[in-house]
Amino acid sequence: MNIRYAVRELPDLSAYQTLWALAWGGAGSPSLQRLEHSLTWVCAYDGPQLIGFVNVAWDGGVHAFLLDTTVHPEFQRQGVGRELVRRAAGAARECEIDWLHVDFEPHLRSFYRACGFRATEAGLIYLT
Repeated sequence: MNIRYAVRELPDLSAYQTLWALAWGGAGSPSLQRLEHSLTWVCAYDGPQLIGFVNVAWDGGVHAFLLDTTVHPEFQRQGVGRELVRRAAGAARECEIDWLHVDFEPHLRSFYRACGFRATEAGLIYLT
């Protein structure tokens, strides 16, 4: 497997939406406009095919937030997601971010622990 990773390289919108639909079961149709407010993002490619993506949102200070770690189903459990997170964390570190946060569902706990995240106390309000 020869995966190429790219930091802050805008993916093709159609490829991004296709990846999203495959990985998230067709939920929503995300736009790349939200990246205008991001600190950075990382894409993974197998040849020309977009197979992975992660976004790093930012509070304008020292906190950043890992969002939407997405890997094409055919490439899951092969280290692509972990490498996306590793590169996103490195890019955030280079931007002098002190804290990288992530929220996740319980079934992803072992993945994010393997990426170096530790459990913390946090609060959440569901608004819709």
